[in-house]
Amino acid sequence: MRMVDLIAKKRDGLPLTKDELRYIVQGYVRGDIPDYQMAALAMAIYYQGMSAEETAQLTLAMVESGEQVDLSDIGQFTVDKHSSGGVGDKTTLIVGPLVAACGLPVAKMSGRGLGHTGGTIDKLSAIPGFRVELSQEDFLRQVKQVGIAVIAQSANLVPADKKLYALRDVTATVDSIPLIASSIMSKKIASGAKGIVLDVKYGSGAFMTSVAKAEELAKTMVAIGQNLNRKTVAVLSNMDQPLGNAVGNSLEVLEAIDTLQGNGPPDLQEVCLELAGWMLLLGQKANSLQEAKNLLTSTLTNGQAWEKFLEFVAAQGGEKQVLIEKDLTLAPIRVEFKASRAGYVHRINARQVGISAMLLGAGRETKESPIDYGAGIYLHVKCGDYVQANQPLATLYTSKEEQIEPSLQLLAEAFVIENHPISSPPLISRVVSTV
Repeated sequence: MRMVDLIAKKRDGLPLTKDELRYIVQGYVRGDIPDYQMAALAMAIYYQGMSAEETAQLTLAMVESGEQVDLSDIGQFTVDKHSSGGVGDKTTLIVGPLVAACGLPVAKMSGRGLGHTGGTIDKLSAIPGFRVELSQEDFLRQVKQVGIAVIAQSANLVPADKKLYALRDVTATVDSIPLIASSIMSKKIASGAKGIVLDVKYGSGAFMTSVAKAEELAKTMVAIGQNLNRKTVAVLSNMDQPLGNAVGNSLEVLEAIDTLQGNGPPDLQEVCLELAGWMLLLGQKANSLQEAKNLLTSTLTNGQAWEKFLEFVAAQGGEKQVLIEKDLTLAPIRVEFKASRAGYVHRINARQVGISAMLLGAGRETKESPIDYGAGIYLHVKCGDYVQANQPLATLYTSKEEQIEPSLQLLAEAFVIENHPISSPPLISRVVSTV
């Protein structure tokens, strides 16, 4: 078997076999296949695409390139949740305790943020004392005892994806649906869950800006799950404006607390109940989505979800009292962004808001960039709201005085205010499922 022949085969639109894909992935991880040949293959895949079977076998080969987590010791069906990235997306902090409070164990590995999107591990790291790294034994023990653990992804989990993603990033092949889908699903499958709920974002703040592209990605990932014997559901949700009101790590933790106490923004609660509802359905804790949502709503009302969050944070070393008192440190410089005119908010470009928050210190421009957990943006309005001239639309939190003006300029571009009312599009557009 020669790599040059396999490149030519894919270039000509022919499918690669399971053995050929395993040969490619293993050879690339070992260093036997050079970057220039893998780059050529990635470009061939970009133009020719891959069949559902090919994409599933590529995913499996990537899974087999590193460690795999065995969750069988937990003794129950486990369900994982993944978001394709967004602005203000703190759903894991809410969904995890919600689902665990209903008796379904949550064993989750999450990532850090990069660019205009945030990461769950960064948000949890804003909680003083919280440990994002546990041994596999401690990870599984906590899931069995508490019902939930969330840790940073292991460096040995799917090394093929780390290497291939870095290559795609510099060869203009990032936005290939089969390569995106195999990247996401390889990490979910290697993490050990038997059920997977995917939150596939679309809109200005998402990687997929159109509903059609998001649906194509969702269907591809669901097909991978089906091929690899995982119950998989993909929910398509709107990211044309930030989710909730808070963007930035400590701010988002505070908003997650409000939501777990039953006082969260309606859009954030809606997405969380949808995702958690599907998780309960896959885990057979409910017979219908509506029954699942009713059960979840009751855990918010009776305080069980909030208590589970506190128990989970304390189990991983976090200072529970800080959360109870909502005493997370926020950046010292506070600046209001105000409306230039009266009218209805037609648009809040999520990507622009995310970049603005990154400049203020809430995110990373590169993997090495430091994060200010107290930096960020709090939105006071949502699309469809009527505002007066000079009314505060957002508050900026930062320690970087030199970044205030660039951030305000980005927000001025992000907000569009018009004279006539606007009705907001649905937050959840559709669901793709194998069940």
